[in-house]
Amino acid sequence: MRFITETNQDPAVAEMLAGLEKVLRAHGHEVIAAADRADLDLVLHPVNLERPRPFRRRGRGTFVVSVVVKLDCEATVETLYPLLVRSLSNLLITITHERDPIVVHLVTPEQGHVVLKSAAYDDAFFAALYERLEPLATSRLVIENMFDRDLEASLWQGDEHTAAIGRAGHFLAELNLLPAPFPIETYLSPRELRHLKLTYGIGGLSYGNFSSRLDEKRFWMSASGVDKSKLETVGRDILLVTDYVPERNGMRLSVPPDIEPRRVSVDAIEHWLIYRENPEVGAILHVHAWLAGAPSTEMTYPCGTYELGRAVADLVRAAPDPVRTVVGLKNHGLTITGTSLDEILSRVSGSLIRHVPMT
Repeated sequence: MRFITETNQDPAVAEMLAGLEKVLRAHGHEVIAAADRADLDLVLHPVNLERPRPFRRRGRGTFVVSVVVKLDCEATVETLYPLLVRSLSNLLITITHERDPIVVHLVTPEQGHVVLKSAAYDDAFFAALYERLEPLATSRLVIENMFDRDLEASLWQGDEHTAAIGRAGHFLAELNLLPAPFPIETYLSPRELRHLKLTYGIGGLSYGNFSSRLDEKRFWMSASGVDKSKLETVGRDILLVTDYVPERNGMRLSVPPDIEPRRVSVDAIEHWLIYRENPEVGAILHVHAWLAGAPSTEMTYPCGTYELGRAVADLVRAAPDPVRTVVGLKNHGLTITGTSLDEILSRVSGSLIRHVPMT
């Protein structure tokens, strides 16, 4: 993993950045020149509390860890998540007490809010922080899309699978969800909500993804950044995933020759792994909601990474009935398998809890 550390004049932030850089080096990660941003995996980014500015990513696979000082006791999800959004961070580290003890709050888009305390900036403290950094430092985003304009003409207008995806889109739209483990619309201003949707490519308030198997090797899947209530055009709103290309960390898709395609959902790698290992699974729904009593696993890796997809696929494979199972991702949502999307929706309709419970 290759990373850079941006400079900062605040002593508390500078000390934190130096400690993080030291622990990253100790685990074999390589510091590179700041000018080489296109080949960058991770950046340690200081943030000004009054004017939080994002790091300008040049590569899609760059993760941002931001550090800010906020020396008061009002460090809550309500106060920190807007700062995470404004700084476009994958992980926000907020220092609220510099000494006696040191207190830092960690906020991520996927896992919510964690508090760490320590008597000193010692090796144990930074080892604990590294446990939270490691998933960013070692994971691989599978977000490149490779489009082949070779979709057979018989599928240009869709089929029963794309029709089922359209019905699932209307179902998800009615839930009015956002990708956050709490009622985010109560914590962000309308302007901040617009910023969130533009930044992370949310096409509407409805959020989630779903897919339906076409044959042994291929599956239809909803696009990213599209209103899920308007999944209408094959190759633009609904895409046919044909393969995973590991050397490019991307997914191959088949589209009609005259359609300008959107990007497929970032969870395509997760769905690809589940379908490949469980031939009887006919459909998958991923939703940022909850089911009472759902078995839950700690969600460690960011969305769209091979490692997260691998972790979820392993749990599906190990389930008593992989064809009809529910995998909970702690503080995040659910991945649900079934024989078809209609069968999945009939199972969960009326049972989904709109906001994922925080733990």
